[in-house]
Amino acid sequence: MQEYFQKEKKFEDINSKEWSDVFSINFNANLSLLRELFPVLKASFSQGRVVVIGSKNVPAPGPGAAAYSASKAALNQLIRVLSMEWGEHGIRLNTLHPNAVFDTGIWTDEVLESRANHYGISVDEYKTNNLLRVEIISKDVSELAAEMCGKLFSKTTAAQIPVDGGNERVI
Repeated sequence: MQEYFQKEKKFEDINSKEWSDVFSINFNANLSLLRELFPVLKASFSQGRVVVIGSKNVPAPGPGAAAYSASKAALNQLIRVLSMEWGEHGIRLNTLHPNAVFDTGIWTDEVLESRANHYGISVDEYKTNNLLRVEIISKDVSELAAEMCGKLFSKTTAAQIPVDGGNERVI
């Protein structure tokens, strides 16, 4: 599965199985989990909370990522609809949109080198290629996800928050 996320693949080159596999991971798995969790979330004493991991590709898709972008956009839309439907039960649903979280398995040295070369910059420059010039790591995303389940965001639902150091394509 990892190969679907490591290289660009134009829409016309994606076969139906690849398309379905990407949707299975990014959309269907979340859909199934949400269906199973709804009764538990609804019965929660302190309001149910859901934070899903979207992608920078939702507000700013790029070429070669049709299946990934479409699956993350579908997930994002589902969360927006569920926010309207489940709000009456006090359930909060929010989405984080990280970009380029480099300490995950999809960012091998080869992929990083290839992407940096594509832009004509070093790997270190590529890792901090955002407005704040910071590297985004998985801890940044997980800490914000945990915070969104806490009191600070207790009156927030259907939010879409970037975790990207500031991306010019999204702004």
